[in-house]
Amino acid sequence: MFENLQDRLSSILNGLTGRGALSEADVSAALREVRRALLEADVALDVVRSFTDRVREKAIGAEVLKSIKPGQMVVKIVHDELIEMLGSESVGVDLHAAAPVVIMMVGLQGSGKTTTSAKIAHRLMTRERKKVLMASLDTRRPAAQEQLRQLGVQGNIDVLPIIAGQSPTDIASRAVQAARLGGHDVVILDTAGRTHIDEPLMVEMAEIKKKSNPHEILLVADSLTGQDAVNLARNFDERVGITGLVLTRMDGDGRGGAALSMRAVTGKPIKLIGVGEKMGELEEFHPRRIADRILGMGDIVSLVERAAENIDAEKAAAMAAKMAKGKFDLNDLADQLRQMQKMGGMGGIMGMMPGMGGMKDKMAAAGLDDKLFGRQIAIIQSMTKAERTNPDILKHSRKKRIAAGSGTDAAAINKLLKMHRQMADMMKAMGGKGKGGMMKQMMGGLAGKMGLGGMGGMGGGMGGMPDLSNLDPRQLEALQKQAEAAGLGKPGGMPNFGGGLPGLGGGAKLPGLGGGLPGLPGLPKKK
Repeated sequence: MFENLQDRLSSILNGLTGRGALSEADVSAALREVRRALLEADVALDVVRSFTDRVREKAIGAEVLKSIKPGQMVVKIVHDELIEMLGSESVGVDLHAAAPVVIMMVGLQGSGKTTTSAKIAHRLMTRERKKVLMASLDTRRPAAQEQLRQLGVQGNIDVLPIIAGQSPTDIASRAVQAARLGGHDVVILDTAGRTHIDEPLMVEMAEIKKKSNPHEILLVADSLTGQDAVNLARNFDERVGITGLVLTRMDGDGRGGAALSMRAVTGKPIKLIGVGEKMGELEEFHPRRIADRILGMGDIVSLVERAAENIDAEKAAAMAAKMAKGKFDLNDLADQLRQMQKMGGMGGIMGMMPGMGGMKDKMAAAGLDDKLFGRQIAIIQSMTKAERTNPDILKHSRKKRIAAGSGTDAAAINKLLKMHRQMADMMKAMGGKGKGGMMKQMMGGLAGKMGLGGMGGMGGGMGGMPDLSNLDPRQLEALQKQAEAAGLGKPGGMPNFGGGLPGLGGGAKLPGLGGGLPGLPGLPKKK
């Protein structure tokens, strides 16, 4: 979502940090570029103007220009103001009210209200153990009520039965009554939308609000809308009174202006963001993490959280046990590739690694995109069970059959086998003799560098790495600070893991991925 803006701001701010001394003219020139970059990213003009004015006011002070590292001071000011613009603290969905807590979803047609309603219900059920009832108040859009019912079936969520001919306000009253009688903790009202804001829509929203007395009114907005999203948020807030924002399609290739503008214009927090089509692809909005990502500082905490959600602890433990014995076959390699796909692929992971934003283009140029994983998994799946367990038996005739089955060629199979051999050799070295082998020492060294030495082992005590599934938000925030202290949060700075790119065939591994990310062939070596 923020890739273009990230590239622009990173290049502008890197130009400042690379210089020994800054003049007022240097700062003004850089801020002109920042202003242009934000406007091109579809951020509202008044938001851009107030942002650059605040940065200029703080950055042109004598204590900044005469400090030891003025460029880094300016980057810090831009970072702090970006967090302020996005909302200084993350704010979740508020359920502190008498049950059933009513959440009213509002927004235009096509913004993703119905899907988001189901995602929020699924999130509250799985994370907060709440009993949720959903009700569709959209009587105009064909099959809107049926769509919500189907999503309820898919996610095992209670949905209010449809009664033909009822008005939206009557459905809202019935939903609240049904939730009270059914012992539900939360009721989510999926209201109707229009293709544009009009008076009948606003009157209907006001009537539903009066009938159901919602504790939360969440405006669902498509983050690809651009500057018009600001008018949408302002109108809904003035007429209905929203309590928070949910931005959908944050995984798209939009310019991110809506996310940066809406919070600043309405003063209402962005509570959740949709990052994909699947039921679980809804995340809390963390202003600091988004600001870090925009300025190319990475997002270690979100990466750890994503790893914790997607990694099967039993599989990780089994993998660790196999690797301790120095065993690593093609089935294990396929599992590692699938884990990476679940975590957002190479692009998603690189975007969260500090200082790795610029690596994505280089990797794409080298042919190391996410399609490569799909091809490699297809090759492995085209093998027999015996071939996956013992790749040494793969001779020319077998490779020819596998190439035909996977739609690849012998060269691709040879590359995969070479990668597997390198990883298998590394696993043998890691599972060597001594106190837990080289692997435990490496993982322990990484844990020590990040200040995590005493936080419990994962997968059978692998050198003191934290058990990701048991970390609470405070520990995760502490992890972020420790990561920054270890040099992981510096703009443009490479992680100091002591052994090359994390998981790309060298140094330390990504926490919790058993043996880390697979070592990928084709990355340019340092001269």
